[in-house]
Amino acid sequence: MNDRHREQIIAQTKKWITDVVVGCNFCPFAAKELKRGSIHYQVLADAGTATTLETALMMLRLLDDSSDIETAFLILPNSFRLFDVYLSLVERAEQLLRQENYEGIYQVASFHPQYVFAGSINNDPSNYTNRSPYAMLHFLREDSVSKAVDNYPGINEVPERNIAFTREKGLRYMQQLLMNSLLFQK
Repeated sequence: MNDRHREQIIAQTKKWITDVVVGCNFCPFAAKELKRGSIHYQVLADAGTATTLETALMMLRLLDDSSDIETAFLILPNSFRLFDVYLSLVERAEQLLRQENYEGIYQVASFHPQYVFAGSINNDPSNYTNRSPYAMLHFLREDSVSKAVDNYPGINEVPERNIAFTREKGLRYMQQLLMNSLLFQK
């Protein structure tokens, strides 16, 4: 994959974060980091589980060494296209955190183009709170998450608010919002 293509994937991811995550207020903390430019993006093309986990470990070490990076996205545009296979990767990434003594320091959030919450049906608009242009692993600093959650009134209502928002907007609206990030040309 050439640099231009990587830059395009990162631009599409940023557009998704801006329009969906921040624009729909799915995460009330994302706008601050987006504005600060404290998000690290890395694209890993055509990778299997072992290479992805090796890269994830390098990203965790980058977070250790770079206090100016608040959060990091490992974007997997050509890998883990099947949601069940991706969920196995997420499980392995969580195991990696434990094995490398990063549990309680970092956490992993999961986003995938075919994301479906347990107990949900595929065409439930609420799945779009975690649907993204590409499969990706999102690494967050546990301390920062805890501080943000402690200082945000009504944090427990955020998931219910997000579900209500997506269902009010409807499936077509949420599909179009996600599609717009993929159509974005840098």
